[in-house]
Amino acid sequence: MAGDLGSYPTLVVDLNKFRHNGEQIVKRCAAAGIKVTGVVKGHNALPSALRLYGEAGCYGLGSSRLEHLAEARRQNLAGPLMMIRIPMLSQLPELVGLADISLNSEPAIIRAINEEAKRQDKTHGVVLMADLGDLREGFWDRDELVKTAIWVERELDQVELKGIGTNLGCYGSIKATPEKMLELIEIAQAVEAAIDRPLDIVSGGGTMSLPLVLQGIMPAGINHLRVGEAIAPARDLSHIWGLDTPFLHQDVFTLQAEIVEIKDKPSYPVGDIFVDGFGKRGNKAAYVDRGIRKRAILAIGKIDFADDHQLDPRLPGVEVIGSSSDHLIVDIEDVKSGLCVGDMMEFDLHYTTVVYLTSSPYVRTVFI
Repeated sequence: MAGDLGSYPTLVVDLNKFRHNGEQIVKRCAAAGIKVTGVVKGHNALPSALRLYGEAGCYGLGSSRLEHLAEARRQNLAGPLMMIRIPMLSQLPELVGLADISLNSEPAIIRAINEEAKRQDKTHGVVLMADLGDLREGFWDRDELVKTAIWVERELDQVELKGIGTNLGCYGSIKATPEKMLELIEIAQAVEAAIDRPLDIVSGGGTMSLPLVLQGIMPAGINHLRVGEAIAPARDLSHIWGLDTPFLHQDVFTLQAEIVEIKDKPSYPVGDIFVDGFGKRGNKAAYVDRGIRKRAILAIGKIDFADDHQLDPRLPGVEVIGSSSDHLIVDIEDVKSGLCVGDMMEFDLHYTTVVYLTSSPYVRTVFI
């Protein structure tokens, strides 16, 4: 990869802390009667990390990318593999070949999965998704969901109805609450009454639903969650939800980047403010005039991490100012220790930055 042409930028992944976080989440969910599918899309299914989910006790692995499930198959990892994005009709041969379970909301796709499963002489599990207001995937009409469940149960030979699920917080910013979980449980009970058997999976969402478990207010009846961020990088529970999570390591991932310039410069742009390198019109309010300040530039940019607001400098006194496609600008005026060109600076990461950094061919990944 291009990152091999130099030492930095580097993404350091601590595998022991990764596994520890998985164990802690699985343990707490198990105490509430919930099994965990470890979602690997947030770090682009780093091959060295995939085995850790099984070692931590996860029920299986899930991703929105079949390429990630293919890597899990290559490693012969145990546990069901779950496709957590609605499958495309054009990818059904690969879906049935790789995934044991998929999340679905379109009868046409489910019917096509059944036909493909016949061709491959396999049985494929489906979880029917209910839209509880976040307005991403899922049946909005509850009666339609129940009718579809009956149809899958009684008329499809190669598709097994594994359960129902929902997603919250990913598009519509809808908070997971006990009331939302009770809505899902009521739908599950309606399905179970219609097919005259219990469902294997009632999936209450992902990391956004995990606070209900940790606060002890998850209603009984939810027995499955799809968790990625809370295992690694494990920062949302404390930073967004304000939960005390001393049992989780928040430094599973470390970004290391090299300083290429240190200068004293004005803190407010000089000239007519127009657009930036991405065509975004400049907002004068985004810049604060603090006079001349010491600034450093690091050799990494939006192409690699997307959102500089989700980079947390570890060195006290460092403040992220902004970035362009290939440069990260930080204020170091208040740093007590001396910094020089060529020094390496470290950052803690949030979900978005990990997704992009693990996708970038220009960032070297090192496992410890």
